[in-house]
Amino acid sequence: MNTVSIAEIKNTISILVNRVAFGRERVILTSRGKPKAALVSMEDFKKLESQEFTTPSRAQRKAALELAQAVREMSLARRGGIPFTNVAADLNQMREERDLELSSVC
Repeated sequence: MNTVSIAEIKNTISILVNRVAFGRERVILTSRGKPKAALVSMEDFKKLESQEFTTPSRAQRKAALELAQAVREMSLARRGGIPFTNVAADLNQMREERDLELSSVC
């Protein structure tokens, strides 16, 4: 994918449009070195428009939560009912113990 500054576009827009339309290129348009927009073919544009970007429904979110709960229960059963520990808390405790040991050595 090419990048082109907006200043350069002013001089070469017809060339870029033909490259995108017929050469199947995609061009990122930049301003002050930062991406601002894209030049894409109508084919790519139609593909983007046809995609649905929807928020999951309440029923879908509920189903996902139920699935997550079922996976958690299966994992817990496989561990013999032993709950998962808080790994971050365990690491912090181990660091504190190590620091105490090191401070007593010095």
